[in-house]
Amino acid sequence: MVRGLLRTPLIRRGIGSRLLTLYVTGRTSGRHYAVPVAYTRQGEQLLIGTPFGWGRNLRTGEPVEIRLQGKRRHAEVEVFTEQGDVVAQYAVICRNNRQFAKFNKISLDAAGNPDADDLSAAWAAGARAFRLTPQ
Repeated sequence: MVRGLLRTPLIRRGIGSRLLTLYVTGRTSGRHYAVPVAYTRQGEQLLIGTPFGWGRNLRTGEPVEIRLQGKRRHAEVEVFTEQGDVVAQYAVICRNNRQFAKFNKISLDAAGNPDADDLSAAWAAGARAFRLTPQ
Protein backbone atom coordinates (compact mmCIF):
# COMPACT_ATOMS: atom_id res chain seq x y z
CA MET A 1 0.00 0.00 0.00
CA VAL A 2 2.82 2.44 0.90
CA ARG A 3 4.55 1.77 -2.43
CA GLY A 4 1.37 2.75 -4.27
CA LEU A 5 1.00 5.91 -2.23
CA LEU A 6 4.58 6.89 -3.05
CA ARG A 7 3.60 6.86 -6.76
CA THR A 8 0.61 9.18 -6.25
CA PRO A 9 1.73 12.80 -6.82
CA LEU A 10 -0.42 14.61 -4.23
CA ILE A 11 0.06 12.06 -1.48
CA ARG A 12 3.76 11.62 -2.32
CA ARG A 13 4.39 15.25 -1.38
CA GLY A 14 3.29 14.54 2.18
CA ILE A 15 4.75 11.11 2.93
CA GLY A 16 7.36 11.03 0.17
CA SER A 17 9.48 13.68 1.83
CA ARG A 18 10.81 10.97 4.15
CA LEU A 19 10.20 7.73 2.24
CA LEU A 20 11.60 6.16 -0.90
CA THR A 21 11.12 2.78 -2.52
CA LEU A 22 14.24 0.64 -2.80
CA TYR A 23 14.22 -2.18 -5.36
CA VAL A 24 16.22 -5.14 -4.08
CA THR A 25 16.99 -8.53 -5.63
CA GLY A 26 17.51 -11.43 -3.25
CA ARG A 27 21.04 -12.83 -3.51
CA THR A 28 19.98 -16.42 -2.95
CA SER A 29 16.36 -16.46 -4.09
CA GLY A 30 16.66 -14.04 -7.01
CA ARG A 31 13.27 -12.64 -5.99
CA HIS A 32 12.60 -8.95 -6.53
CA TYR A 33 11.40 -6.80 -3.64
CA ALA A 34 10.13 -3.22 -3.54
CA VAL A 35 10.86 -1.96 -0.02
CA PRO A 36 9.59 1.39 1.27
CA VAL A 37 12.23 2.88 3.58
CA ALA A 38 12.71 6.10 5.52
CA TYR A 39 15.60 8.25 4.38
CA THR A 40 17.48 11.34 5.49
CA ARG A 41 19.14 13.72 3.07
CA GLN A 42 22.81 14.47 3.59
CA GLY A 43 23.69 16.88 0.83
CA GLU A 44 23.13 15.06 -2.47
CA GLN A 45 23.24 11.69 -0.71
CA LEU A 46 20.57 9.75 1.18
CA LEU A 47 21.02 7.79 4.40
CA ILE A 48 18.88 4.76 5.18
CA GLY A 49 19.08 2.09 7.83
CA THR A 50 17.41 -1.21 8.59
CA PRO A 51 17.59 -4.13 11.01
CA PHE A 52 15.85 -6.38 8.47
CA GLY A 53 17.40 -9.13 6.36
CA TRP A 54 16.81 -7.45 2.99
CA GLY A 55 19.72 -5.14 3.87
CA ARG A 56 22.16 -8.04 3.45
CA ASN A 57 21.36 -8.02 -0.27
CA LEU A 58 22.98 -4.62 -0.77
CA ARG A 59 26.72 -4.40 -1.48
CA THR A 60 29.03 -1.41 -1.68
CA GLY A 61 29.65 -0.47 -5.30
CA GLU A 62 26.66 -2.39 -6.69
CA PRO A 63 24.01 -0.03 -8.02
CA VAL A 64 20.37 -0.34 -7.01
CA GLU A 65 17.18 1.20 -8.28
CA ILE A 66 15.12 3.57 -6.17
CA ARG A 67 11.94 5.56 -6.58
CA LEU A 68 12.58 8.98 -5.09
CA GLN A 69 9.91 11.68 -5.25
CA GLY A 70 8.04 9.73 -7.91
CA LYS A 71 11.02 9.16 -10.21
CA ARG A 72 12.67 5.80 -10.65
CA ARG A 73 16.45 6.05 -10.93
CA HIS A 74 19.71 4.29 -10.18
CA ALA A 75 21.75 4.90 -7.04
CA GLU A 76 25.24 3.95 -5.94
CA VAL A 77 25.38 2.20 -2.55
CA GLU A 78 27.85 2.37 0.31
CA VAL A 79 27.16 -0.20 3.05
CA PHE A 80 28.04 0.30 6.73
CA THR A 81 28.22 -2.78 8.96
CA GLU A 82 30.88 -1.90 11.56
CA GLN A 83 29.51 -0.79 14.93
CA GLY A 84 31.01 2.71 14.91
CA ASP A 85 29.84 3.41 11.37
CA VAL A 86 26.31 2.10 11.90
CA VAL A 87 25.91 3.95 15.20
CA ALA A 88 27.11 7.22 13.63
CA GLN A 89 24.80 6.91 10.60
CA TYR A 90 21.81 5.83 12.71
CA ALA A 91 22.39 8.83 14.97
CA VAL A 92 22.13 11.18 11.99
CA ILE A 93 18.96 9.48 10.75
CA CYS A 94 17.36 9.51 14.23
CA ARG A 95 18.08 13.20 14.76
CA ASN A 96 16.34 14.00 11.48
CA ASN A 97 13.48 11.52 11.72
CA ARG A 98 11.83 10.87 15.09
CA GLN A 99 9.59 8.18 13.56
CA PHE A 100 12.66 6.23 12.42
CA ALA A 101 14.03 6.45 15.97
CA LYS A 102 10.73 5.30 17.46
CA PHE A 103 10.38 2.41 14.99
CA ASN A 104 13.92 1.26 15.84
CA LYS A 105 13.36 1.66 19.61
CA ILE A 106 15.97 4.40 19.93
CA SER A 107 15.06 6.97 22.54
CA LEU A 108 15.83 10.65 22.06
CA ASP A 109 16.64 13.19 24.75
CA ALA A 110 14.91 16.58 25.00
CA ALA A 111 17.38 18.06 22.50
CA GLY A 112 16.64 15.28 19.97
CA ASN A 113 19.88 13.35 20.45
CA PRO A 114 19.65 9.55 20.32
CA ASP A 115 20.62 7.41 23.29
CA ALA A 116 24.08 5.86 22.74
CA ASP A 117 23.11 2.56 24.40
CA ASP A 118 20.01 2.26 22.19
CA LEU A 119 22.13 2.91 19.08
CA SER A 120 24.59 0.19 20.13
CA ALA A 121 21.71 -2.19 20.85
CA ALA A 122 20.31 -1.56 17.36
CA TRP A 123 23.68 -2.49 15.85
CA ALA A 124 23.91 -5.61 18.05
CA ALA A 125 20.44 -6.64 16.83
CA GLY A 126 21.65 -6.54 13.20
CA ALA A 127 21.14 -2.95 12.06
CA ARG A 128 22.98 -1.83 8.95
CA ALA A 129 23.22 1.63 7.42
CA PHE A 130 23.51 2.66 3.79
CA ARG A 131 24.49 5.79 1.92
CA LEU A 132 22.80 6.13 -1.46
CA THR A 133 24.00 8.48 -4.17
CA PRO A 134 21.20 8.93 -6.70
CA GLN A 135 22.27 9.14 -10.34
